[in-house]
Amino acid sequence: MNYTDTHAHLGRLEEAHAQLAALFEAGFGKILDIGTTSDDLAGRIGAFGRYPAVRFAAGIWPYPQAIADRKRMAATLEAQIEAAPTGFVVAVGECGLDHHQEQPDKAGERELFEAHIALAARLDLPLIVHSRDAPEETTAILRDHPGIRGIIHCYSYGVEEARVFLDLGYHVSFAGNLTYKKSDNLRETIRFVPDDRLLLETDSPFLAPQSRRGQPCRPGFIAETYTLAAELRGMDIETLKERIAANADALLFGQNP
Repeated sequence: MNYTDTHAHLGRLEEAHAQLAALFEAGFGKILDIGTTSDDLAGRIGAFGRYPAVRFAAGIWPYPQAIADRKRMAATLEAQIEAAPTGFVVAVGECGLDHHQEQPDKAGERELFEAHIALAARLDLPLIVHSRDAPEETTAILRDHPGIRGIIHCYSYGVEEARVFLDLGYHVSFAGNLTYKKSDNLRETIRFVPDDRLLLETDSPFLAPQSRRGQPCRPGFIAETYTLAAELRGMDIETLKERIAANADALLFGQNP
């Protein structure tokens, strides 16, 4: 199998350990388990740190309570990262902006995002960026903080926005929504992203690919996304697997001792 999944929420999967055991026995590659709250890291490492192919990102999704209590939560997040075993935490996030619904405190949301950026800079770790319906605001903030490397996860925009993120030095990651019938913008964009900046993910348990829509997404479902991505880019799927694995190793997993 040897697929790489650079964004999954393993703690939200049903029968997660049974899924992971079966995947890794079948030769699945690596998985990045993503944090969304300030205090979830220790529990996630306790649950999934036993798997050598799983590593962790720690971050705070921009939900209203976190934005309102951003200073305390950012301090908690940093303390949890510092307390984690060496080599387990390989990225900061997910974090960023979500304007799918009206955000009443955009200034506070920006401060929480910038706290993550500052933490990534201090720890010399890549940033996992959540950006939904906020392309201009996201790129404006990232421009104010040059030199940070990272991933625009679950990419949802078009070619022109991707060009800006790439110019800022970020990787672009596509999830199962690449396969949706109305996602022509994503299919156009994945052809545009350079080989060395491309990543693929599931965002499990969200965004199951087209043939599994309506089901909770699993890391194993990523095969459908890889198959379409290889077709769109005119690549052999084994070559694509190797390319994604190399990109993920260079940015994320290669930091492990």
